[in-house]
Amino acid sequence: MSCEPTQKKDQPVNTTWWKEAIVYQIYPRSFKDSDGDGVGDLKGIISKMDYIKSLGITAVWLNPIYESPNDDNGYDVSDYRAILKEFGTMEDFDAMLKGFHERGIKVVMDVVVNHSSDEHEWFKQSRSSRDNKYRDYYHWWPAEKGKPPYRHSLFDVNGDAWMYDSTTNAYYLHYFSRKQPDLNWENPAVRQEVYDIMKFWADKGVDGFRLDAFQFASKDITYPEYPGLSPTNFIEFYAMGPYLHDYLKEMNQAVFSKYDVMSVAEGAGKTYQDAHDLVDADRNELNMAYAFDGVDIPKPEGYSLLKFKEVFSEWDSAFAEKGWLSIFLANHDQARMVSRYANDSAEYRAYSAKMLSTFILTMRGTPYVYYGDELGMSNPGFTDISQYKDIAALNEYQRIKNTGGDLDNFMKALQFGSRDNGRTPMQWNGEGKAGFTTGDPWIELNPNYAEVNVEQEQNDPQSVLNYFRELTDLRKSNPVLVYGKYTLLDPANETVYAYTREWEGELWTVMLNFSDSEGRVDSDIDWSNQNLVLGNYESPRTDGTLRPYEAVIVKR
Repeated sequence: MSCEPTQKKDQPVNTTWWKEAIVYQIYPRSFKDSDGDGVGDLKGIISKMDYIKSLGITAVWLNPIYESPNDDNGYDVSDYRAILKEFGTMEDFDAMLKGFHERGIKVVMDVVVNHSSDEHEWFKQSRSSRDNKYRDYYHWWPAEKGKPPYRHSLFDVNGDAWMYDSTTNAYYLHYFSRKQPDLNWENPAVRQEVYDIMKFWADKGVDGFRLDAFQFASKDITYPEYPGLSPTNFIEFYAMGPYLHDYLKEMNQAVFSKYDVMSVAEGAGKTYQDAHDLVDADRNELNMAYAFDGVDIPKPEGYSLLKFKEVFSEWDSAFAEKGWLSIFLANHDQARMVSRYANDSAEYRAYSAKMLSTFILTMRGTPYVYYGDELGMSNPGFTDISQYKDIAALNEYQRIKNTGGDLDNFMKALQFGSRDNGRTPMQWNGEGKAGFTTGDPWIELNPNYAEVNVEQEQNDPQSVLNYFRELTDLRKSNPVLVYGKYTLLDPANETVYAYTREWEGELWTVMLNFSDSEGRVDSDIDWSNQNLVLGNYESPRTDGTLRPYEAVIVKR
């Protein structure tokens, strides 16, 4: 495929800060512990703000820091206007927000309002009696009507989303754990409560909101029967309910339109049209789509790069004219990207991590980087269920054990894909507890922290860390990487992913080898006419030939 320009004129683009942002996701529990209790906290984050600035990122997304019983590590909120005591105080939050803003870094909050904790005052009141004013804040099914139509739960040990509560002889709905009852968005009072909570944080100066699991917020409350007892495609049955767009338009009117905030929901629906309906500017709903097709690709037995290229190219094509995407390969719900998409062996880990970061930071869309990926942090290789802390892993283990399933196979799958793989403590140095804590960390460290850590990589010009800094600097100083047209090259190549970015007369070519053998880009590019921009080997080639896990960026 030719890399010559195919469009006569660059499309006009509405430039805005959130399109140009480079977002760094911090899992507060695992980032930096300031008081030795083994749990990361806000003062720990404050102590590392200069490091975060040095990465070249421009926005931080914080996983939930609200008061919570921690059944699902903060995604079960018991008070939306209070800071979890393990994390610190509201004064600490205010100091952190001020510190980030002084460094030119915006702060995006995680908003968990598909469900609350069962220890939230709303739910305590709701379950107390059928005529309580908070009863309709949640979904209830009176037991005298019989067992409610089956709904699947992602985290329940029995996979059943209806939980019987004897207090009022009724069942409540929970798509996630039993301690995460789903809020009833059909109730206008619930919606107003949520908008008021968001305004509380926006008035403090927060710069954006990420809506957790929000594509499931709208329910068909006639509760129709679904075929089968265990839908394999959760999104197909439960996402994009009948009034979701109405709720988002209302939220936009009440909150987003009143502040200069970024908005993104977890999930992008079932189709490209769903995603456009969520984020196209004229819809007045959200700013950008956060789709999971890309992170669903890797499997323990491997994956097809052709499928990977197809997914990201199709999403780009679907959003070439309208809407905006997020680009990411990792987050708190995924294992480490270098272990899933590339090669975390001692020989290739650093090259692989650099290559994957090159992809994230040279694609069109807002890049999201997960803490530790700038170092090339990898899966820890846990072998025993006692090492896992995630409720999803523990409950599924128990379910398989109860039903006589294959536990050995499940443990292999966990070692590759468990969410806990991406939640081990940040590796600051090679001493003691990796510089994360002076106590016992809430979850075990990755044993490779002696070799893979900030202190070690800081002074190595060839490190993953310093290469990452070069990438962020490159993206921030070259709009072609933000707004430029994307064109896939050599689509049938099974080991190399190559594409061009084109903008205002500039033509850049990005070449990424996803294999442990040499690869080559099959294209009619005139290699003698290319200038090296950046590469992840000490002496990058510019002839279209790539060594294992090599990344090269050239421009004409």
